[in-house]
Amino acid sequence: MKPLICSLLILPLLNLSSLQADSTKNLDKVLEDAIYLETTTPQVHLSGYVDAGYIYNFTGTAAPQSSYGTDTNAQGEFNLNAVKLVLEKALSEENSFQAGFRVDLMLGEDAGALGANTAAAGSSDTFYLQQAHVLIRLPLGNGLDLQVGKFGSILGYEADERPANLNITQGFNASLDPGPSVGILASYPLNEQISLIGGLINGNGQDSNVGLDNEGDGYALTGGLSLTHPSAKAETQLTYHYAPWGDSGFAQVEDESLLGLNWWGNWSPLCCNDKLLLAFNASAWFANDFNTPGAGGNDDSSSFYTAALYAKYQFNSLFSLAGRTEYAHNDDNNLLALPGRSIGFSDDVFSWTTTAGFNLTEELLFRLEYRADLGTSVISDANGLSGDTAHRASAQVVYTF
Repeated sequence: MKPLICSLLILPLLNLSSLQADSTKNLDKVLEDAIYLETTTPQVHLSGYVDAGYIYNFTGTAAPQSSYGTDTNAQGEFNLNAVKLVLEKALSEENSFQAGFRVDLMLGEDAGALGANTAAAGSSDTFYLQQAHVLIRLPLGNGLDLQVGKFGSILGYEADERPANLNITQGFNASLDPGPSVGILASYPLNEQISLIGGLINGNGQDSNVGLDNEGDGYALTGGLSLTHPSAKAETQLTYHYAPWGDSGFAQVEDESLLGLNWWGNWSPLCCNDKLLLAFNASAWFANDFNTPGAGGNDDSSSFYTAALYAKYQFNSLFSLAGRTEYAHNDDNNLLALPGRSIGFSDDVFSWTTTAGFNLTEELLFRLEYRADLGTSVISDANGLSGDTAHRASAQVVYTF
C-alpha cells in the first residue's frame, strides 16, 4: 500500500507546471483518497486478561469439595484461574454485507473445568479453544448476523470468565449452563429494542456430533428473545436449549429429550447514576427417562431449578460491593450426578455470596469474597457426605488488556 501512496503523491508533482488553477484541489483529492484507503485497512484486535487467586474451603478436609457448585477446590489452594486471549475482527454497525471472526483461547485451571481435553482439571497447563467462529452480516431487512463455528451458549446470566461476573465463584445456575458448541447461530434485530436468536448446534460443549439415536444424530436447538429498554438501562433475555434425541454433553446415554429454559435480566436505576446494578437469573431443566453412567443404569425423569438475585453498588471509582443470593432444587440427582448422592436423592440448597471489588487501576482489579452454601449434605469428601453447611473465602487479582 505504501508504494502506491508514494506514486499517487509524486506523479502529480512532476506535472505541476502544466496544471490549471484548480490543480491544488485535484492534488488534495488525490491525497484524501490515498489516506482514506490506507486508514480503512481491516484491523485484527488482541485483548484478554490474566486471572489468579486463592480459594479456601472451611470444611476440615483436604479432599475436593463439591459444595454443590461448579468450584471443586481442595481445602486451600492457589489458582491460576485463567489466561485468556481474544483475536477479533468485529463487524461494524453498518447494515451491509461484511465478514469478521473471533477466536478465544484460554489457559489455566478454569480451562480444564470448562471441558478442555489437553490436561486434567486443576492443571494450569490446560489449554482450551473456547470459541472460534466466522461472523457474517447479511443485509436482509435490519441485518441478519450469523456465527458459524464454535461459540458460547446463549443461556445463563453468569459467564464462563470469572472477571465478567459480579462474583468470583460461579452460582448454582452455572452447573447446567451449556458450554461452547460447534454449529450456526443467527441473530436478527426486529427493531432497536427487540432481537430474535436461533441456532442449531451439536450439543452441550460438543465439537462433534455424538448422537444417541439409531442414526447417530445428536443435534440440539437453541434460541430466544432479547429485549432492551429504550433508555438502555434495562435488558432481559429468554432462551432455551432443546435436544430432542438427548444430549451426550450432559452425560446422557439414551435417546430421550432434554429441555433447558433460562430467563435473566438486569437493571440500572436512573436515580442511582449508574452506580447500582440489580439482576436476576432463573433456570429450569427437564429430562425424560434420563440415564447417566453414574446413575447405575436406572431410568428416571429428572429436573433441576435455580433462582438467583444479584446486586452491585459502585461506591466510587475504587470500591464496589456485590452480592448474590440463590436457591436450587435438585430432583433425583440424575441431571447433576453429584458425588456421594444416590439416584432418587432430592435436595434444596441456598447460597449467599458477598464480593468486595477494588479497581486499583483501569486495568487492575482485586476482589475478596465470602460464600456460604446451606442445605442437605452440600459437602462431599473422600468419606462421603459430611455436612450441611459449606463456607468459602476467595481472593482474586485480574489484569485486563
